[in-house]
Amino acid sequence: MDAQTVSVVVAGLGVSGAAAARGLAASGESVIVLEANEGERQRAAAAELAALGVEVRFGEPILPEGTSLLVTSPGWRPGHPLLAAAARAGVEVIGEVELAWRHRATDGSAAAWLALTGTNGKTTAVRMLTSILVAAGHRAAAVGNVGVPIAEAVGEPYDVLAVELSSFQLHWSSSLAPYAAALLNVAPDHIDWHGSMEEYAAAKARIFENADVIVYNADDEWSERLAAPYRPGEVRGGDARLVGFTLGTPLPGQLGVVEELLVDRAFVADPVHEAEELADLHDITPFAPHNVANALAAAALARAYGVPADAVRRGLRAFTPDPHRIAHVATVGGVDYVDDSKATNPHAAAASLAAYPSIVWIAGGQLKGADVDDLVRRAAPRLRGAVLLGQDRERVRQALARHAANVPVVDVPGQDTGVMDRVVGEARRLASPGDTVLLAPAGASLDMWPHYGARGDAFARAVRGLSG
Repeated sequence: MDAQTVSVVVAGLGVSGAAAARGLAASGESVIVLEANEGERQRAAAAELAALGVEVRFGEPILPEGTSLLVTSPGWRPGHPLLAAAARAGVEVIGEVELAWRHRATDGSAAAWLALTGTNGKTTAVRMLTSILVAAGHRAAAVGNVGVPIAEAVGEPYDVLAVELSSFQLHWSSSLAPYAAALLNVAPDHIDWHGSMEEYAAAKARIFENADVIVYNADDEWSERLAAPYRPGEVRGGDARLVGFTLGTPLPGQLGVVEELLVDRAFVADPVHEAEELADLHDITPFAPHNVANALAAAALARAYGVPADAVRRGLRAFTPDPHRIAHVATVGGVDYVDDSKATNPHAAAASLAAYPSIVWIAGGQLKGADVDDLVRRAAPRLRGAVLLGQDRERVRQALARHAANVPVVDVPGQDTGVMDRVVGEARRLASPGDTVLLAPAGASLDMWPHYGARGDAFARAVRGLSG
């Protein structure tokens, strides 16, 4: 490909990168994909793209001359040499989500975007939202950081898209203007990527910048703080409608919980004097306080789009959670075994631990620089024992020694395939009937498994070995 014909460079041949390249090629752009790794999967993807006229270059990524736009994979840090080279050359860098937004139809047929972000709960809330939208009769799909790549979804005949956005994706987006946007929560995570908690929170806050309806968690300090500039009368306030959700009794303009009911005091004719029942707590599966918050956020986005109350109830009842999210595996000897391998940071683990009264906790993995002292301090009264594994288990052990000194702790070293069997065996020894053995590691899994799902599968196999 002649250097002068280069229009767009796509960095990375992952799911989002390949989708971006296909979409760009279909729109007539000249595209080069840069990919550092040349494995079997990458070569197969390159062959498919070659049929569309897209060149894939393997090896150390170097910015081609004549590049007018660089579409980066979401996980690439801003300081990556390729992205730094683009900045020096004055080449705009965007992500696949921003590309999809720019390429959506402009004739009025484009699907509305209901966007959602947060440190934890994003996928569950987005899938709840999709279930509610489908229950209301809309053609809807979960896209973005989950499900279908958004660059492909914008070309399909959907009415509305439930868009999950990570902090990485938001960092590389500038013009998104979703119909409604929600922020579930913000807690320390990916600080190594963003550089500071403030930068991480600022990336999350970008979801609000151009939204018509802003949905925030009134129980979460960061969420409330980031929504505050959009209140009427504030400098950045304006025409956006601000809607809160809470696990308590809702104020006018909020969704919340009254006794065992989810109620709406925002999308009703008279929020001061009226409330509309949306669902019952028993309609939420799996039931846990943080999952109620997910349901309220999903309901708020759906209500912003005009979904009736009865569809919220039907959608929540029809929702099936993804694996490894507070999933009950088995009950053995009167002890429940629960897989929440998706709890890959302390904030997620805290929500999981809060759902059970008497716990033998399985924890450890890669903490990614996160502090676990506050997590252990709050969970201490619920802990009957702890079994530790993985790279940063010593840091968890030290926190337990400081804040839960009476809790028996078992350290399981090693990274072989039999580690989880030993972990579950130790947890069984510590547990008594009525306890819950909870895998909520508070850390990532890549020190021992390829992803959190593999860690959860290993836990489930070990538990089924007990029951067998």
